[in-house]
Amino acid sequence: MSLLRSLPLGKRVISHFSPASIRTFERRTMATAQTEQPDGLKLGVAHSNLLASTPDLGLSNQELAGMGLQTEETRRLNMCQAVNDAIGTVLAADDSAVVFGEDVAFGGVFRCTLGLAESYGKERVFNTPLTEQGIAGFGIGMAAMGHTAIAEIQFADYIFPAFDQLVNEAAKYRYRSGGQFHCGGLTVRTPCSAVGHGGHYHSQSPEGYLAHTPGLKIVTPRSPLQAKGLLLAAIRDRNPTIFLEPKVLYRGAVEHVPIPDYELPLGKAEILKPGKDITVVGWGSQIYALENAIQLAEKRLGGVSCELIDLRTILPWDVETVCNSVKKTGRLVIAHEAPMTGGFGAEIAATVQERCFLHLESPIQRITGWDTPFPLVFEKVYIPGVIRCFDGIKRVMEY
Repeated sequence: MSLLRSLPLGKRVISHFSPASIRTFERRTMATAQTEQPDGLKLGVAHSNLLASTPDLGLSNQELAGMGLQTEETRRLNMCQAVNDAIGTVLAADDSAVVFGEDVAFGGVFRCTLGLAESYGKERVFNTPLTEQGIAGFGIGMAAMGHTAIAEIQFADYIFPAFDQLVNEAAKYRYRSGGQFHCGGLTVRTPCSAVGHGGHYHSQSPEGYLAHTPGLKIVTPRSPLQAKGLLLAAIRDRNPTIFLEPKVLYRGAVEHVPIPDYELPLGKAEILKPGKDITVVGWGSQIYALENAIQLAEKRLGGVSCELIDLRTILPWDVETVCNSVKKTGRLVIAHEAPMTGGFGAEIAATVQERCFLHLESPIQRITGWDTPFPLVFEKVYIPGVIRCFDGIKRVMEY
């Protein structure tokens, strides 16, 4: 049965579709998602210009300037290895640090903690029962007693059973005690977003739910270099932090990562590509679809200049960088994998409309997942790929 006819979509999604146009839409979108290489572009993270493909690029990152890393060495790591490197760095330097979750002692489902139990002992890297609420509650207790608690929820889809502990306890612990107590040493890592074969229980992006909770920080990296620096900063930040790791990038994103300890700033977006005509905002694995969409737009739309921003921290998000960019360009496109309704893109759009209204040249455009459960067979239709992102840029520019 057709995806669009078998699910309870809102009128906003399908009001203009007839049965015949639905079938045509599905055929064309599936074909485009699977086979089209528009204008000869090399699509995807493997061909990205945003990754540090050489040691020099890995050490020349502007945010690393002043850390004395210019003469250091790098290692070529994928994102899984970079996460492992960051956790190992913390365990080596902080005797109070512990790592726990389902199956983490032998590496976890994605092997991000591989070898850590052997290196640092099973008292510091250990398995838990299969109970997400228990993992979060145990982490709160460890952090409240002064430990650096690094918890893993095996998939972000299963963070929902832990919501009571994270939303009602971790996020409010400092507030409700008047600052006498806190669990700021808690970091919860979890793999998120589409992976190509995850279906509706292993592909979700829950940042919108989490971002509604004052007291938490929410971070998501786009690459190995970013993952190491942001994770080290998240673990050492004195606020409970949720670290969302796009699982498709674990082995898909590879770059040269500095060997020494370093941190990247939380709450600060990064301008990956300057531009003057339109601001394009995303995070995590969506950055690479946007990179390709921008390449296509700058070829097809007569010299349009796009500014690409990686938000990196969802909460607190970098309002200043995004709004300053929109005031310059007058246009904004936001893309994320989560459904449109209540997605974090809505918060960005509302804030930009409020602060930049007189600068806007066109309505803000959101390119997102559909308002349906995440489909297995139709994953490539569901996620906002290069063609849908390009179409969004084109609509905004031609308004």
